[in-house]
Amino acid sequence: MKKGLLVAALACSSIATAQVTFTIDNSLSIPSGSHYVRAAVDMNGDYLDDIVCTNSGNITILYQQANGSYTTASMNNTTVPNSADWSLAIGDIDKNGFNDIVYGGGNGVTFMKANATGTAYTEVSFPEYVFSQRSNFVDINNDGHLDAFMCHDVAPNVYYLNDGSGNLVFNQGGIGDHAEGGNYGSIWVDYDNDGDQDCFIAKCRGGGSTASIDELHQNNGDGTFTDVTVAANMTNGFHQAWSAAWNDYDNDGDMDAMIGESGWGGSSDGHKLMRNNGDGTFTDITSGSGWDTWTDISIEHITYDFDNDGFADVLSGGNLIRYNNGDMTFTEVNSGAYGSSVADLNNDGFLDLLGNSSVYYNNGNSNNWIKIQLKGLASNYNGIGARVEIYGVWGKQIRDVRSGDGFANMNSLNVHFGIGTATEIDSVRIIWPSGHIDNVEDPVINTAVTIVEGADPLSLVEVAGKKISLFPNPTTEFIAIENIDLLDVSEIIVYSMKGEKMIARTTDYAKVDVSALAEGAYIIVIQTKAGERYSEAFVKKNN
Repeated sequence: MKKGLLVAALACSSIATAQVTFTIDNSLSIPSGSHYVRAAVDMNGDYLDDIVCTNSGNITILYQQANGSYTTASMNNTTVPNSADWSLAIGDIDKNGFNDIVYGGGNGVTFMKANATGTAYTEVSFPEYVFSQRSNFVDINNDGHLDAFMCHDVAPNVYYLNDGSGNLVFNQGGIGDHAEGGNYGSIWVDYDNDGDQDCFIAKCRGGGSTASIDELHQNNGDGTFTDVTVAANMTNGFHQAWSAAWNDYDNDGDMDAMIGESGWGGSSDGHKLMRNNGDGTFTDITSGSGWDTWTDISIEHITYDFDNDGFADVLSGGNLIRYNNGDMTFTEVNSGAYGSSVADLNNDGFLDLLGNSSVYYNNGNSNNWIKIQLKGLASNYNGIGARVEIYGVWGKQIRDVRSGDGFANMNSLNVHFGIGTATEIDSVRIIWPSGHIDNVEDPVINTAVTIVEGADPLSLVEVAGKKISLFPNPTTEFIAIENIDLLDVSEIIVYSMKGEKMIARTTDYAKVDVSALAEGAYIIVIQTKAGERYSEAFVKKNN
């Protein structure tokens, strides 16, 4: 215990010098305007976060290239019956390796489904009236396929269950059933550490309506949910919230909550900081945390470690960073930036902000970091709902992979950890939605690591001082595996992103012919005679 306290104290002592600044970049042609909803997320499976902007007239995607430049693709959606006024979420619902989009506004919900090459999208709009607020992709019924959830402003919430092939079925009720709605900011989080995704709903409704009382719904593991708001001590009266930022702010292994005050309807209850007690209940520790002194109001609150000191911070209103001091108190700094979405857009290990028409690049500091990219097989392709843990001299840090947090926009699906001045990570642990657990020992820091469900990352394999690597990637005809002769291989298998076995080789491992594969993303798995499994994703393109 004393060692843990010492580590925390040392981290706290460096907080003042760890805070970061941002540099604005106006050079990109990012569509601007008050009615755009934005995302900073990888759309085409190349591990580089792209920029997505939607409104009632267009969907624009700026695809990031390997050299840091962007190419732009736009789709006219003026004929789509539902507009992207309030929020969007992104995830791969049909496991083809390319992400799909869900968005909604004041009249209904629309999905834009990527084709097998990620070059075009098909609109699927539902006829039911839904006054949409926050949207999410999440595996609601734990069947390995992404479903969609949509907050309903004026009625019980709705969700769309995936039939296993990417087709969605409309459902209503069971996760927030107040007849008046008031549902604004849903966030999916494993608050009780049982391996499935629970749902917290930040709520807002004026006139003293009970529809403004926030709700916490516990996942029963069978596709049903129980409202545990009162039992968990998460009832915040008539507090008016549009979003909540959930993270493990004290690094004790469970998720805490910061519930933001929107100020809507003249509410002045203020922000709330709720500590997870580890037994299914929460304690209000707002007093003395700093959150009790801030009278600003905002509909957007999201949580990331912006200074890489190992403690999760909170971005409020797009510009105010509340830096975590490591002891459940926070220090406010105006970042000088204004961002709606968060991602490491220049791949330097520090999280940047996507603004209205600009990117604000984080200038960083000397702290170390790791970025983890997940590829699910039995679980959904994006690993949404996975719990990622890292261990080191600081103890333990955790993150949940989410599609849709804050109120409106979408942030990177890559998992980001800062580790302060630590120079190594002992291990990374992935608890997948399927229940499978992967452990990666001694990963390289200050780099991005891709982890495929059920296999160690090939990028971390080194034999006799030599790396095992794939090239070219993307490819049109073959995949060569450099230094494969250093492994005692029993079989090489190529899987589709749906987990289908496409190619199996038991000889001639150095060069695998993939010319017959359709365009798209795939995973190659190398099995050794000793039972080890290594994997890497690659993209097949046509000539």
